[in-house]
Amino acid sequence: MAVTTPARAENWTAPGFVLPGIDGRAWSLADLRGDRGTLVAFICNHCPYVVAIIDRLVRDAALLRADDIGVVAINANDPEQYPEDSFDNMKAFARVHGMDFPYLFDESQAVARAWGAVCTPDFFGLDRGGRLRYRGRLDESGRLPAGPEVRRELLEAMRLVAATGRGPDNQVPSMGCSIKWREP
Repeated sequence: MAVTTPARAENWTAPGFVLPGIDGRAWSLADLRGDRGTLVAFICNHCPYVVAIIDRLVRDAALLRADDIGVVAINANDPEQYPEDSFDNMKAFARVHGMDFPYLFDESQAVARAWGAVCTPDFFGLDRGGRLRYRGRLDESGRLPAGPEVRRELLEAMRLVAATGRGPDNQVPSMGCSIKWREP
């Protein structure tokens, strides 16, 4: 089922976390912050929306990191219901797609809940102080291939945040598969 993200909350401050990465390291939000902002992307391995955009996300993440913007991806899906989202499969997914930024596993789903993440992909663009400035989509192409004329909304938004501390006035929500929550 396709889900869209809610509108951004002005001045919402990101809660901290410590999560294991596929590189064997425990990462905190403080470790991941860039000097000019931070992008936190809730993704997974199996969602067709993520599969459609992952190579563009990797491309844009490299540009953001070059602009001193930290980038991290977090998988919060329940791997018991969706084995393709297991920790071992996260490693394979990252390798296949050339993800050279931290990919973390939120096994308890506490971080996704604290952040209000609802779908994959779900993007949180933070300013240097950790305040939410962008909660939108990567670009307008969704699950379709992106042509050369497609505006790179996430990249542009994060560059604006880095330069001004503000996000764009108009933000189109991201759309994707719902996060696969554990059974209570």
